[in-house]
Formats: sequence, C-alpha cells, structure tokens
Amino acid sequence: MKIAIIGAGIAGLLPAYYLAKQGVQVEVFEAESHAAMKCSRANGGQLSVSNSEVWNNWHNVVKGIKWMFKDDAPLLIRPSLDLDKLRWIIKFLQSVRAGDQHQRTVRTIKLGLESRILYQQIIEQEGIEFDHSTCGILHFYKNNKDFDRAKQLHDMYVDNGCEWTILDANGVKEKEPSLGHLDDLVGGIWTPSDGVGDIHKFCTGLAKVLEDKYSVKFRYDKTVENITDLIGYDYIVVAAGINSVKFARQVGVNLNLYPVKGYSITIASDNLPTVSLLDDEAKIVTSTLGSRLRVAGTAELNGENYDILYSRILPLLRWIESNLPTVSTEEYSLWTCLRPMSPDMMPTVGKFNNHSNVIFHTGHGHLGWTLSPATAQQVVELVFNR
Repeated sequence: MKIAIIGAGIAGLLPAYYLAKQGVQVEVFEAESHAAMKCSRANGGQLSVSNSEVWNNWHNVVKGIKWMFKDDAPLLIRPSLDLDKLRWIIKFLQSVRAGDQHQRTVRTIKLGLESRILYQQIIEQEGIEFDHSTCGILHFYKNNKDFDRAKQLHDMYVDNGCEWTILDANGVKEKEPSLGHLDDLVGGIWTPSDGVGDIHKFCTGLAKVLEDKYSVKFRYDKTVENITDLIGYDYIVVAAGINSVKFARQVGVNLNLYPVKGYSITIASDNLPTVSLLDDEAKIVTSTLGSRLRVAGTAELNGENYDILYSRILPLLRWIESNLPTVSTEEYSLWTCLRPMSPDMMPTVGKFNNHSNVIFHTGHGHLGWTLSPATAQQVVELVFNR
C-alpha cells in the first residue's frame, strides 16, 4: 500500500508514523523547507488534557462581544466582509445553542488521555528528545466568578479520568512560588499528569526517525497545487492545516474550518516557573522548555493573515511583567500561526464524499499538540477499514 500525506506538521507526521510502522509506503509532501514550520513551530507547548473544555458556551460569547473592539483582547474578532468567517461564526453559535458542550468536552478529554499514553509509547520506542516534562499544569484565577465556574467542572473532568484538584490561593502559591507576590489570587486548579514539550523538536525528531528507521520519503519545498495531481496512491491524507480547506474544495468537500490566529513569545531567562501555567481569564499559557519559557495566547479571527502585530504581542509581555516579574523580557523571539479550528471545536477526521481515498486529518484548533496521536490512530483505522 502506498499513501501520500500532505503536510509535515504534527497532524501529518503522526499518521505517517503509525502507517509506516504497519509497513505502509508513505510519502510526505511539505511546502516548507523543513518539517513543522507552521502551527507546529512554536505553539504554547502544553500537553493539556485539562484544557479540553470546548469554547461553545454563552460565557465565551458574551466575553467575545465585549472584547470585539479591543486590540489587546484575549479573543479578538476583527469586523470584516468575510463570508467564511460569518459562516463559521453562525455554525459556532449553532453549536452553543445545541447544548451538547458537555458531550464534546468529554470526547476531547478521552482523546487527550489516549494521546498521553501514545506519546509515552513513542518516547519509549523512539527516544525522541523534545524538552518533555510531566510537570503538571496549574490553572490560576484572580476573580471568583471564573474560579467558581472552574470548580463546577470538577466532576466532569474527574469522572472521565483527568485530575482536577481545587486549590485555594495559598495552595496555588505553594505549587508555583513564582506567583507568590500576587495579592489578587483567589484559587486554582492543579492537574499533575499534564505536561509540556517542544512541538518543533518533537516533529523534527520524529521526521528523522521516519526517514532513517521507517523509510518514509519527504518531499520538502513541494507545493501541491491540486490534490488530483497526486496519482498512484491508495490513499491521500490531507493534514495541511488551514490549507486543507482548499484541498477539500478540489474534491467537492466543504470543510467549515477557520484560521484562528495565535501568538507566542519564547524567552531564554533564569527564574523560570517549575510548572506550566494557564491563566484562564487572560487566555495565556506558559511552558518551561528546558532553559526557555514559551508564553502563548490570544485568539484572533482575521482571515489568513500571518502579520505579527505588536498590539497582540504586548499583552503577553505585560502579562509576564505582572505575573512573573523575575523573568526578563529584554530578549525574546516571536511567532504567530493560524490554527485550523472547526466551529464545534472537534477535530476533522474522515472521508467526506465519494473520493473515498482522500482522508482529512485537521481542525484540531488549539489542541493539535494534545490530541493528534489519538486522531492519527483514527486515520489508520480508516485506511484499513476497521
């Protein structure tokens, strides 16, 4: 069996890995010169089952409306005549009205827990080094409304296998002394089995394993213009991020995905946090990756736009100065990416029309790093018709 995969990010490399391990001949087509140069280049770094709650709720809708005209808002929907954005927002709101957020969050939790096990298997079998740490994730809160809402999620997470330990303000400071100076903390949530890792290091390490050990062919600097140009393959797996929408249209499939833009900064500094942090109100996360701190956040709906705007970087810098004042922001590197997100917040995996040899593996949104191993296994199941 011979399979082509479009995309050498995390969503393309993991199906390549699982298929190649079963003896399938795999070729990966990548428009960039190296693996993992788009969304898999510098994301927030968290492997965060505890961040599985889908965004489709009225709480976030109200916040989004309030933030619409604030350049530094955690969630920014820039007004524009963009029909794709409008269709996505309408579907998002329909998902809010459907009232099945609990079920979709539970499915996401289960995918995350399965992926956690699968990552550990890859680490043990392939020996990939990627600054991985099971340091735990500490969600912290500065207002009682958000903290009370987080406490209400306890049973859903715990009943489905994810820790959700509720801490008071002193407990938060004990878990992460870097936050000890904060006088406005009201509490937090601790999930010790979550962790962090450098997605780019993982992907480049996995690509090397695929080439050297499993004879996977990589065709870098190869832009696939039309999916119908790929002939002679039993299956084509489309894992091209937001570009998957273009390929889907070429075979008569309408993938309702929209690019949700996120930013990150990476700092080499001393006095880094010992655990990973998630500030739910600011929508900002941190990951300590060896001697570097990755700080990421914000979500922006502004079409296919890769411009790095200082107005979107500034909230990350101010957040560090306020919450982690011992971390120097004198020097840092910047990154932005367009996360392909479905309006119901669920990954897009499957065959969607009579082109039964085309399989899509995309739409993971902000949880591509956390969920991709489990959904890659779904791709394998589709290939072998299990």
